[in-house]
Amino acid sequence: MIGRSDGNGNAIEADGGPCVIAVASSPVHGFSKAVLPRIALVAGLGVAGDAHGGETVKHRSRVRVDPTAPNWRQVHLLAAELLDELAAAGHPVAPGALGENILTRGLDLIALPVDTRLLFPSWAALRITGLRNPCRQIEDFQAGLLDRVLVRRPDGSLDRRAGIMAVVEAAGPIAPGDAVRVVLPEPPHRPLERV
Repeated sequence: MIGRSDGNGNAIEADGGPCVIAVASSPVHGFSKAVLPRIALVAGLGVAGDAHGGETVKHRSRVRVDPTAPNWRQVHLLAAELLDELAAAGHPVAPGALGENILTRGLDLIALPVDTRLLFPSWAALRITGLRNPCRQIEDFQAGLLDRVLVRRPDGSLDRRAGIMAVVEAAGPIAPGDAVRVVLPEPPHRPLERV
């Protein structure tokens, strides 16, 4: 179940199911990542050549707290539907701009439970660990954007909408047009929390 690409790194179909729209990586710690024709997942580490890959935490704020902590944030996934919504609200955001490694379409990432596995045609596999915690850098990137991805609910809790984080369980390449197969964990399902 492999889709097609338009030759510019954009997915144009994946047999009607969830698919990869874009992939991105950056060898340096920065906010945005460069969109690429493909990325390679490395088991237990993350995206090959990405600054956030590794067995232990790589996000600078987390390293300051405990540099030996496990890296539950090896791969960042974001739904293209969020980018559509942001653009409609006057916040155009390009793929890779929010620092995601994998941009998907047709998959409600935020609604998936902890330990859901995402499988790709190359046999690469991710295991979802939790929600990305939107930070002040999003507001620095574009004024007003943080309020769109970190929304306070009526009960006072926060709705974190800036994507999800995962670890790599099986290596392989991922490219735009790749189908995404979802394998839910055994119940009871645990909702995603920030990691």
